[in-house]
Amino acid sequence: MRLSFVLVLFSISAAFSGSEAIRSLVFPSETSTSYVEMIATKPLKLTAFTLCMRVATELSGEREILLFAYRTNDFDELNVWRELDGRLSFYLSGDGVLFQVPDLGYLQTHLCFTWDSSSGAAAVFMNGRKSQTKIYRKGHTIRPGGRVILGQDPDSFLGEFDAKQSFVGEISDVTVWDSVLSDPAIQSLFNGRRVEKGNVFDWETVELIPFGEVEVMYVDLI
Repeated sequence: MRLSFVLVLFSISAAFSGSEAIRSLVFPSETSTSYVEMIATKPLKLTAFTLCMRVATELSGEREILLFAYRTNDFDELNVWRELDGRLSFYLSGDGVLFQVPDLGYLQTHLCFTWDSSSGAAAVFMNGRKSQTKIYRKGHTIRPGGRVILGQDPDSFLGEFDAKQSFVGEISDVTVWDSVLSDPAIQSLFNGRRVEKGNVFDWETVELIPFGEVEVMYVDLI
């Protein structure tokens, strides 16, 4: 309760000062206990999505890194990874789709992942630039009733985390829509301009529940 009160006061202060600041999550070390749960504003029954975030990490080529996890009782419904070889990927209840992109690093990178069930079209945007489109899981539906976790890979609905898959670094501006945003809209997001608010997760208002050693900070939006 005390943390929530402090966050509200900070938001009010920022609004009156005219600055625009957003929450940023810092995961300082490799653990199996530090993570953040995000509370969705609507059930995650999705036939399309755009998932965006800002990421910085010094784990360069050392191991795979989980960036976003949505799990129901029996399935990893939507997991986003930086693979060991540097590719970015996401998995929808099975084999994933992988994209060859420049490596993530200690300088902040803006990422967006898009997918549309009707066509199977999947893509990654890195700092506003779009990857090759790939066809993946055409006709699939992401199922509701799970938990969204940042920082860990849940091997069950309630946890079973592995420190060697944990995220170490900084994540912010995690926003999800239940549709595929246009290329210009995603480029605007990279440049710090606000477009339509995320209707599944909106980073400015989403409830975040931190566990372990996660530090919640405020940073100026790029």
